[in-house]
Formats: sequence, C-alpha cells, structure tokens
Amino acid sequence: MTETLESIAEAMVAPGKGILAADESSGTIKKRFDSINLESTEDNRRDYREMLFRTEEAMKNNISGVILYDETIRQKAKDGTPLVDLIKAAGSIPGIKVDMGAKEMAGFPGEKITEGLDGLRERLAEYYDLGARFAKWRAVIDIADGIPTQGCIEANAEALARYAALCQEQKIVPIVEPEVLMDGGHDIDRCDEVTEAALRTVFARLAAHRVNLEGTILKPNMVISGKKCTKQASVEEVAARTIACFKKVVPAAIPGIVYLSGGQSDEDATAHLNAMNAIGGFPWKMSFSYGRALQHAPLTTWGGKAENVAAAQAAFAHRAKMNGLATQAGWKKDLEKAA
Repeated sequence: MTETLESIAEAMVAPGKGILAADESSGTIKKRFDSINLESTEDNRRDYREMLFRTEEAMKNNISGVILYDETIRQKAKDGTPLVDLIKAAGSIPGIKVDMGAKEMAGFPGEKITEGLDGLRERLAEYYDLGARFAKWRAVIDIADGIPTQGCIEANAEALARYAALCQEQKIVPIVEPEVLMDGGHDIDRCDEVTEAALRTVFARLAAHRVNLEGTILKPNMVISGKKCTKQASVEEVAARTIACFKKVVPAAIPGIVYLSGGQSDEDATAHLNAMNAIGGFPWKMSFSYGRALQHAPLTTWGGKAENVAAAQAAFAHRAKMNGLATQAGWKKDLEKAA
C-alpha cells in the first residue's frame, strides 16, 4: 500500500491505540530519573526506552506510534538493533519531536514562544531518512492575570502552521500541539475560553499555510480546571465541555485528536478520555498521546534495576491497555487493579 499523509494519520488513531510520548528532552528525562535516584546517562536513557519499546503486549496492541527525541531516534538497542526498528517491528510508527522548546517571548512577560523553525526543512528530511513518519511541535499557552495575550496566541499559531507545512512537504504527518496549561488557579470556564481562542487561531493559520488537515493530527489539552482551582470539574463535565468546545472550532477533516495528559494523574487522564468516547457524537477519532501518564508507573517500578524490567513492562502494558480501552469507551474503574 502506498504510504500517504492521510494513511499514516489514520493509522496513528487506529481503534484501541494511541501514542506513547517518549520525547522528553535531556532536562526533563533527568528530572524523571532523579525521582528514582538514577543518573541520566545515555546508556540509562537507552535502556529505559528500549525496555518500553520491547514491551510486546503494549506496543502491538495499544501503541500506534512513538514520539522520539533526537538522541533516541539515532540510538541502537544493546543487541545493535536501531530503536526505530524495534518500534516498526511491533507495528508502531516512529515519530520525532522537532521543536527546540518554549522560550521567553520578547515583550510579553510571563508568556512563551516555541523556537525551532530555522533549519527545520533539512532536519525533517534527515528524520524521514531515519524512519520518522510523523513529528510533533508543542506550543505553550499559560493562563494567569492578563495572559494569554492575543499576540502570544497568534505567534505560536503561526509557528505551528509553518512547522506543519514543512512537515507535509517532507511527507511527514504533523502533530499540532497547542497546550493550554492547567498549572494555574483558573476555573474550567476560563480554560474553555482560552482553549477555544487558541484553537480558532491555530486552524486559521493552518488554512492560511495550505496545510492538508486530512494529513494532520491535533494534540490539545482537555478543557479542565486549573490544578490550583478550589472547584475541580467532574470527569463528566470535563468530557462534555471539551467535546462542546472542540465541535465549535476543530474541522471535521482532522482524522484524530490525541489528547495530552498535561499533569493529570494516570487514572484521571484515562477516565476523561473514556468519558468523552462514551458521549460520542463527534467526527474525529479521540485517542491519547501521553507521556507521564503512560510512563510514571513503569519508571517507578523499574527504578533502574535489571531485575525489575519484567514488572515495569507489565506496568506499562497495563496503562497502555487501560488507555486503549478508553479510546473505545471500554474502560471501567474496577479494571484499575495493579498490573
């Protein structure tokens, strides 16, 4: 079968499957390893990710694609097999994080702009040759007093659109990720308002840059209360508000929405996804692109010790299975027994 942007995008949101975000930057993976008292060396990072990619039950049944970091897409397993080949052998699609991180936005105190457009065309061509068939670019929209500004939203939307157009030029499916952070004390109404504004602007810029939506995946936040908000919305309200917001602004041409977990607990991220799919009535597939919400359990179980690999893989397989069920509204709380 001929590989097209559309066929890759559809495979990324195949029923019962979602995306493993294993693209932590060097700084982020160090923090994760610090939490288990493990030094963040290249070998340790390789061993950890190889352990995940060799979890056959999870990779074959519930993981459609894996977002990699620049270091990881070039690494080989202990036996010399490229990690990309392990992912492909499991029937999963290798992807790559291509942004250079969110930096302070000049003239906009408290706001950030994601960098990495310079030289992106050449980097994408190389990543394609290394096996990547989709990419990811994350924009960060914070909520606080007086922010986000329209200037910040527009600048990040323009960068996302330019990135997406370059990806498609190189036959790579872009994951477009405008993340409205849940770190503040704002309520769900404020999150709803900002999420709608951000998505409306992003899709306007994607259209202006002639991005093929059928070959694009959206990775957004859910419409959810800020972590510090005294009134936390229920699972049912988060699901209903998210669907209602997205129906207003996300075109039906987008084949799938893969949510980020954004600091939610493992179980909350699964419960919210399940509740949305239980409501139904939307034109896109709704799945997951989780990092911490898939990896927290296996990372803490592993602890950097070879004797814990099997238990850590079982923990990863369990979380992948739970989220796979949630993509089809088949998850129940009583399934959340230890792996």
